[in-house]
Amino acid sequence: MNNTIAGFSKLTKEDKINWIANSYFSDVSEAISIIKKYWNTDLKIQQLHDEFIENTITNFYLPLGVAPNFLINGKYKTIPMAIEESSVVAAAAKSAKYWATRGGFKATVLNTEKIGQVHFKYNGDVLILEYFFKEIKSKFLVATESITKNMQKRGGGILDIELRNKTNLIENYFQLHVTFETKDSMGANFINSCLEQIAKTLKEEANIFEGFADIEENIQIVMSILSNYVPNCVVRAEVSCKVEELAEKNIENPLEFAEKFVQAVQIAEVEPYRAVTHNKGIMNGIDSVVVATGNDFRAVEAGIHAYASRNGQYSSLSHAKIENGIFSFWLEIPLALGTVGGLTSLHPLVKLSLEMLEKPSAKELMEIVAVAGLAQNFAALRSLTTTGIQEGHMKMHLNNILNQFQATAEERILINKHFKGNTVSHSAAVEFFEKLRK
Repeated sequence: MNNTIAGFSKLTKEDKINWIANSYFSDVSEAISIIKKYWNTDLKIQQLHDEFIENTITNFYLPLGVAPNFLINGKYKTIPMAIEESSVVAAAAKSAKYWATRGGFKATVLNTEKIGQVHFKYNGDVLILEYFFKEIKSKFLVATESITKNMQKRGGGILDIELRNKTNLIENYFQLHVTFETKDSMGANFINSCLEQIAKTLKEEANIFEGFADIEENIQIVMSILSNYVPNCVVRAEVSCKVEELAEKNIENPLEFAEKFVQAVQIAEVEPYRAVTHNKGIMNGIDSVVVATGNDFRAVEAGIHAYASRNGQYSSLSHAKIENGIFSFWLEIPLALGTVGGLTSLHPLVKLSLEMLEKPSAKELMEIVAVAGLAQNFAALRSLTTTGIQEGHMKMHLNNILNQFQATAEERILINKHFKGNTVSHSAAVEFFEKLRK
């Protein structure tokens, strides 16, 4: 079968679905039925979702859960989390409850600078280029005034523009490295609009600059784009208490627990194979809140993992120590987030999530997201260094196994009762199912 089609984007939604169902599925009516089951019955909401991206055929749902009792900088928060992985929300809520009685989480935004770059080639005298840049630098700010005017009213805008020589990496390669403050917006469109205008001005001024008169194709613009690596847009989240205060049901010897916990973090600091999984656990908390609040989790992921490699080797984002009888656990991560613009004013559940968080500023959202990541990491390390991570995770995963086998209410009762005293695994659950059904 030839599964190619011309003009697919011009088809109606119904025709797109019919073509896909007939091209790829043996049971056409079942495929169409599943696709349409996930449509929203509210036509306005469905149209909104249809227009978020191109060639929409249906909605792909993620569960939206909440983790209550987060004490952050002295205020209690209930954090919305959109994620499909079992035990993540439960682990975050457990950490929130644990630390609420030990002083809570402290969070501080260290900086909020964002970066964009104009990449270009130049094949002339570098000293002449440097002189040219100094002469026209102020013109970049004038040329972008119409774009930056509203942002400047909110206290943001272009902070600085630098000429950077990258010819040691690529022949004739230079860049304008631009620093921005975007306040409560993530700022991607704002930054890219500024950069394109700066690139246009750069080329226009180069064409009339007498110092370049003898250079053919003096400046060649390659591209203008923001960077998702924002090492100067950083937030710190931390918890600390006396070592003896760490005690609870599964932590009978708090000093032993604290020492083992610190060792586990140290392993992630020096061993990349462990660091990747360690940081993935942090991202379980971060991504779920980023998605729930309508922010770009791919940009956040890329920037954070680049930050984890900034010293030449991929390493743990979190750190821990015991000093003078005090246990401390913290992380510092780059986060470029927004609470205005984009999906924040369009997606009904994003608006609801932000209202649940009491309409935070971008800085406050940075703090909340960082805390969610630290809480998730604490929960994982506590399990790993005490009971092991699979016990709790597989008990949560048991629900997925029950759904997979379409267990009856009676079977669910018997299976849950059986695994209260037995280790949960997929094979053990399948084996017990088969015995029940025989």
